[in-house]
Amino acid sequence: MHEFSIAVNIVDIATDHAEKANAKKVNEIELEIGELSGVIYEAMETAMEAAIKDTLLNGATIKIINTPGRGKCLGCKSIFKLENLFDPCPECGTFSPEVISGKELRIKSINID
Repeated sequence: MHEFSIAVNIVDIATDHAEKANAKKVNEIELEIGELSGVIYEAMETAMEAAIKDTLLNGATIKIINTPGRGKCLGCKSIFKLENLFDPCPECGTFSPEVISGKELRIKSINID
């Protein structure tokens, strides 16, 4: 389960930022995770719950924003929902679209005290 190692890295990053701001506690962390990132949302929620124990994030609310996959056809330039990285364009059938969104895996915000 690679989600746990990702969760530990997120906790480390959030802890570093909170400590630099002399925070005593992290109240909330908001994550943006794309549908095409390879991260399983349910596994990530469980991994975050385990990773925050005994840290400044203990008890923090964890919000995960799902970013849908969208692609742009390199042939006809149409924009469409992308469920897999190599879905064909629904307009012209061209493969290998340019990914516009859905690969995100980032900390969007950290709320501290």
